[in-house]
Amino acid sequence: MKKFLEKFYLVLIFIFLYAPILTLIVLSFNESRSMGSWSGFTLKWYAAMLQDETMMEALKNTLVIALVSAVTATLIGTLACVAIQKMKPGTRGVILALNQIPLLNADIVTGIALMLTFLAFGISLNMGTVLFSHITFCIPYVILSVMPKMKQVGGYTYEAALDLGASPAYAFWKVILPEIRPGMVSGFLMAFTMSVDDFIITHFTRGAGINTLSTMIYGQVRVGIRPSIYALSTLVFGTVLILLLIANYLPGYRARKKAREEQMR
Repeated sequence: MKKFLEKFYLVLIFIFLYAPILTLIVLSFNESRSMGSWSGFTLKWYAAMLQDETMMEALKNTLVIALVSAVTATLIGTLACVAIQKMKPGTRGVILALNQIPLLNADIVTGIALMLTFLAFGISLNMGTVLFSHITFCIPYVILSVMPKMKQVGGYTYEAALDLGASPAYAFWKVILPEIRPGMVSGFLMAFTMSVDDFIITHFTRGAGINTLSTMIYGQVRVGIRPSIYALSTLVFGTVLILLLIANYLPGYRARKKAREEQMR
C-alpha cells in the first residue's frame, strides 16, 4: 500500500507539472480558435506563426538575447568559480553567500534596480541594456552549477599538473576544464532557459519597439492570445526538451563509448 501511494503521489505531481504543457501542445493543433472545443487536426497555426513578422522578430530577439547572455554568463561564471576556489574559506563563504542574493531576490526588484541604474548613468534603454541585464541575472545560476564541480576537482590536481611542467593555461584546459564541463553545460542550459523565460526584467530594461516572446505575449493578453502563440510555445518547449535530453544523455553515451574502446584495446 505504501509503494502504491508513493507512485500515485509521484504521478500526481507530474500531472500537475505537465498537464498545462500538454494542453498547450494539443491546442496548437486544434483547428478551432476556441479552447473549449476540438474541431479537428490542423497545422495552420504553425503556418500562421511563420508568416507573422512581429512574432518572428520577437522570437529572433529572444533567441539572440538568450544565446549571447548564456554564453557570456557561462564564461564569466566559470572564471569566477576558478577565482572563488582559490580564495580563503572565509572569503569564499562570503562570496558564495552574496551569490545567493540575486537568486532569492524578487525579479521586480532586480528589474527596477537595473532600470534605475541605466537611467542614473544616462544610458537609454535598448537592446544592449536588455542583454546586459540578462547576463547579470544569469551569472549566479552558472556559478551555482559550476562551483560543485570545481570543489570536486580541488586544487591538488591543478598544482600537480603545474609541478609536472604544464603551463597554467594548458593545465586549466586539459585538467580542470574536462572535469567542470558538465557543470558548465548545466549552467549554460539553465541560463539559456532563464533568459528565454524572463519577462519582468526584460519589461523594465527594454526600449521602445523591442519585444521578446514574453513581452509580446503579455501585450496580447489584453486582446486575446492567438492560437499561433500555442504553436510557437510548443516549438520552444520542444527545443528546450531536446537540449536537456542531449545534455543528460550525451555524457553517458561518451562514457560508454570510451569504456567499449578501452575493452577493445
